[in-house]
Amino acid sequence: MKYVEKCPRCGGKVNKKMVKEVLYGGINTAFLKVKAGVCLHCGERLYTPDTVKKFEEIESKLQAQKTDEFQPIGKSFQVLS
Repeated sequence: MKYVEKCPRCGGKVNKKMVKEVLYGGINTAFLKVKAGVCLHCGERLYTPDTVKKFEEIESKLQAQKTDEFQPIGKSFQVLS
């Protein structure tokens, strides 16, 4: 799918790039790299409908604790002040 050439937010030029996205579901977090249109002026990220659907599916799995297909990469901690 082709990305828009101008940012709908600021009118800046949009280039296709690989970006790292962080998704949350319940107490779980997932990191993934996806293609996105990124505005060179304001940094706005534009995703295809298929990518947004993928985000929603991953967030649902995280929320439901269905993480068997994901690769664990470490532990997360909350620092209490």
